Amino acid sequence: MSKIKVGIVGYGNLGKGAEQAITQNDDMVLVAVFTRRNPSEVKIATAEAQVCHLDDVLQFKDEIDVMLLCGGSATDLPEQVPALAEHFTTVDSFDTHAKIPAFFQEVDQAALRGGNIALISVGWDPGLFSLNRLLGECVLPQGETYTFWGDGLSQGHSDAVRRIEGVKQAVQYTLPLEEAVNRVRSGENPSLTTREKHARVCYVVVEDGADQQAIEQTIVTMPNYFDEYETTVHFIDEATFTAEHSGMPHGGFVIRSGESAQQHKQIMEFSLKLESNPAFTSSVLVAYARAAYRLSHNGERGARTVLDVPFGLLSQDDPATLRKRLL
Repeated sequence: MSKIKVGIVGYGNLGKGAEQAITQNDDMVLVAVFTRRNPSEVKIATAEAQVCHLDDVLQFKDEIDVMLLCGGSATDLPEQVPALAEHFTTVDSFDTHAKIPAFFQEVDQAALRGGNIALISVGWDPGLFSLNRLLGECVLPQGETYTFWGDGLSQGHSDAVRRIEGVKQAVQYTLPLEEAVNRVRSGENPSLTTREKHARVCYVVVEDGADQQAIEQTIVTMPNYFDEYETTVHFIDEATFTAEHSGMPHGGFVIRSGESAQQHKQIMEFSLKLESNPAFTSSVLVAYARAAYRLSHNGERGARTVLDVPFGLLSQDDPATLRKRLL
């Protein structure tokens, strides 16, 4: 059986994680990593794969089955996904929730023009959490859904801070507020504002001479990222940053609290506790690469999300084996 031939665009934390995740899936092989950097300066772990400049990506149009787009949601993916979905079957992790509908429409048009499948916003949120929000609403139509993130480091929010002029290094941690979590788990079904559910904390290293006050103001007022949250910004030196903020833990939980018939109180909860956010997110991307490949070979075209993909398409096993082993 031939293996699914995979390409990776971007070789940061997510791209490196995707490369490692591919090694755990024996029906896949990494063909090439594409970068905007000088390819000769990018060292990857897969000896058989090539490292190429992103400008040369179309030369691989007939050699790659699925392209994993591992750039940042702030600026990379909005540009790269529509451009590449016209030429490749793609999977991305675009995670700016408020912009997903418009992003979907743009990518859908590009994928349809090229006759490809494009799975957008794949990861754990959006992604696995989205699936559990949907499941909770379907099973308990009378109720409320609550999503809490953290304690943990957000890749997308950290990337957004790092792109501010004058910022040298930055991480952002999301912290669920304990009082809000306890109220939900007790079945109270409170109405909570965004600010009442989470706090955000940033640790920032600035370039010499940078205006810290301007940087802080840019962070706390940033739309779709920080403006609706209680956000604290700490400026630290590079040595402290390296010593205390090099890990990438994350996690969170989705809770559906409601009542079934005859007013029985019911609570559903799905949770994640992640030692490495990018390693887990990239594992989700790779699983959905298999689904994208199968959808494409089934003749489907256009953009899709995790809400459109049956779980069985993620597995290496065939449907008969899944029925026997998991039902």
